This record gives sequence, C-alpha cells and structure tokens, in this order.
Amino acid sequence: MHNSYNRRNFLKKSTKAGLGLAIGGAALQSSATQMLPALNHYPFLLPKLDIVRIGMVGVGLQGTSHVSNFLKIKDCQIVAVCDIVPSKVERAQKMVEEAGFPKPEGYSNGEEDFKRLCERNDIDLVFNATPWEWHVPVSLEAMNTGKHAATEVPAAETIEDCWKLIETAERTGKHCIMMENCNYDREEMMILNMVQNGVLGELLHARCGYLHDLRAVKHDMNGEGVWRRAHSMTTNGDLYPTHGLGPVAQCMNINRGNYIDYLVSFGTKTRGLHKYAVEEFGLESPQADEKFVLSDVVSTMIKTMNGETILVTHDTSSPRPYSRDILVQGTNGIVRKYPTPLIHIEGKTQGHSWEDLNNYKDAYYHPLWAKMEMEAKGAGHGGMDYLEDYRLINALKNGLEPDMDVYDAAVLSAVTELSSKSIASGSWPMQFPDFTRGMWKKKRALPVMKEV
Repeated sequence: MHNSYNRRNFLKKSTKAGLGLAIGGAALQSSATQMLPALNHYPFLLPKLDIVRIGMVGVGLQGTSHVSNFLKIKDCQIVAVCDIVPSKVERAQKMVEEAGFPKPEGYSNGEEDFKRLCERNDIDLVFNATPWEWHVPVSLEAMNTGKHAATEVPAAETIEDCWKLIETAERTGKHCIMMENCNYDREEMMILNMVQNGVLGELLHARCGYLHDLRAVKHDMNGEGVWRRAHSMTTNGDLYPTHGLGPVAQCMNINRGNYIDYLVSFGTKTRGLHKYAVEEFGLESPQADEKFVLSDVVSTMIKTMNGETILVTHDTSSPRPYSRDILVQGTNGIVRKYPTPLIHIEGKTQGHSWEDLNNYKDAYYHPLWAKMEMEAKGAGHGGMDYLEDYRLINALKNGLEPDMDVYDAAVLSAVTELSSKSIASGSWPMQFPDFTRGMWKKKRALPVMKEV
C-alpha cells in the first residue's frame, strides 16, 4: 500500500490542531492545482539577452558584494540601485562609476521605492538583497512589470507566498531564481559531482543545516539585528533551511525525478538569546525583557518520494563553530564536509576509517570550479558568490535553464512554515504541497552539471 495513504490515515488520528494544519496544507495545494494548468514544457526557456540590465534592490552588506561581482562579469550592467538608506545607494553608485560604467539611477524614497525602479523599461533583471519580509513583494513586482526576479534566501516565508511566486512566474513567463550561494561551494560541488558519477552508490541519507552562532548579530542594532531578531520572536521553526538543504536537494534530484514527501520537526527549549542578553546587557536591561519563541535547536527529518531521509538542523542561538553539517551517505560510501572534508568509499578507503576528500580532487573537482577558480578568487564566501552570480547572468544571456528555478525556490523555502506547523502540532508529519503539480516526476539533468 502506498505510504501516502498510510500517512493520511495516520494524520486522521492526530490532534485537532495537527489535523487542521495538515488539511490546511492540502487545501493550499488543491486550490493552486485547480487555478493553474500544468506547463507544456518544464522548465520554460526564454530568449537570449545580448546584455543583462540589472536593477539592484537592497545594497547593504550582501547586496554590495553582488554589485562587486556583477561589475566583473561580462555582458551585464547595473542601471538602477535602490535602498532605504541613501548613503548605501550612493556607495553602490560610486562603485559602478569607479569600475568605468555609467552612474546608475538611485532610488531611496522609502520602503516601496523599488516599485519605481521596477517600472523602468531598461531593466531585464531585478536583483533582491533585502530583509526576508521583502523578498516576495519585490520579486512579485519585478515579474509583474516584465522583469526576471532573483532573490536572496529564503525566497518566501510561507506556503501561500511560495504559490504566489510560482503562479506569477508561470503567468508572466519570467524567471524567479533564488540565489542559494552554498550550492556553489567547492566541497558541495565536488560532492555533487561524485554523487552524479555514482561514487557513493544509491543515496540513502543526508544531513545538513545552518549552525551559526548569531547571538551577537541578532542583538546588533546597527546590522541584521534590526530585522533578523524579530523572526526569533515570532516563529518557532527552521528559519533558514536553504543553505544546507540546497546542495543536498541537488544531490537527491529533488524536482528532477524526486520530491519531498513530508517532514517532521522538533524543537528544544528556548534559552540562548535570553541568556546572551542577560550576560551582555544586564538583567535589568530592555534586551533581557525581550521574549523569544525560536527553539535553540530545531531538528527536521525529511522523507523523499524515492525513500531517502534528510536531517536538517537549525541552530543560531548557541555558542558553537560555524557549520552547514553537510553529510551525504549512499550504499557505497559516505562523505562529509564539517569539521574537515572527509570520505569513506567501500573498497577504496582502508578499514573503517575516513580519508581526506582532497584525495579525489583530481578526479571529481567540479568543472565549474576548475574553469573559474581564478575569476572567483577573493569574492564573497570563498568565491561561491561570484560563481552563483556568473551562472545567473550566463543563463539569462544564453537563454538557458537557470540552476535553480522557481519550483526549487518554493520547495526549499517551504520548510520554514511546515517545520513551524509541525512543532506547533506536537511534531506531527506535514506533507509537502506539490508545487510542480506532478512535473517533478520528469527526470532532467541539473543545469550546473551540463552547461559549464
């Protein structure tokens, strides 16, 4: 008997809250399915562009890093820049001029001035590096005014917004691309190459996540703490699943012959952010009175349609070294990245020990890194930011399928709401909406493995 039938019966026995959440997710899926016909071609390909004209929305720390990358990539031009802070607009304009390009038009007249930028008729791509809550509004405005949209992660925070992105992309015929830079990390791409070449055999399990001590960041009112801390006060779930899950989803061919079936999430007690506030600012400080709901550690177990499992961990409130906890396991071996890149391959690795992953670099170093290592040198996050920006421009310029399409963006981003609902319901399973409406069953190659 098919496991989805068994799971539906299981959910019928759940608490009222858990049942309501499960039904709510199914309703979202059913409504969208009725509203939209399946595409005749999946994914959709669009005409080539001689030059990709870019409007930047959000030029803070990460947005400025992308500006720097685009100034080095051939056949793209930044024609407009938007940010609520005028000095950041001016900084980006100066960067463009100093690189020898015309000064881009600036927009800094309030939170919705991005709409004026999107109305321009000389922009092909709106690139969005704003706080999370603006990712969907900016992306929708871009597509509705005839532009491609590229957004920092996550693409959306709710299932409803995931559907909005998909519906708009399909209706307008414009790309909506989530810029998951960790898909382009050296080790992650090398692991992907090994998986694609069958080194690990048939995949069974993976582990990943976002484990990053952000206590100081969330209490810094001159940085991301201005907006990022608020999410820890309102949502108890995996707030940031895509950095770890993006590369693992590619290894498991999610949306390309495989799909996420359901997830179950668990959360620990909430202690870290309050403890940090008391120790840093004092027990009588306003910070010590703030209330947080985000569990210090959120653990989410995912089951795929093809029978693999994925353990995703979110931990941003604990003292710890940075990690994305990348581990991929198959019938022939296992590989991990943190804390040291190691691998074990049956018949090649001696005994039950690990060996250095770099022993396989000559044979399985991803061809994109082999081709562009010098160009990426010195760019953000070890060079992976440059590669993701290059691949974005390359796809739009040549009319190619992007490495991550709107369906990928929706599936990865949906973990946030579904994990929150699972925790709130007492850790009941939450079924994934089929954002592709069955199109995931079509096997297709990852663009990053066929167009380098």
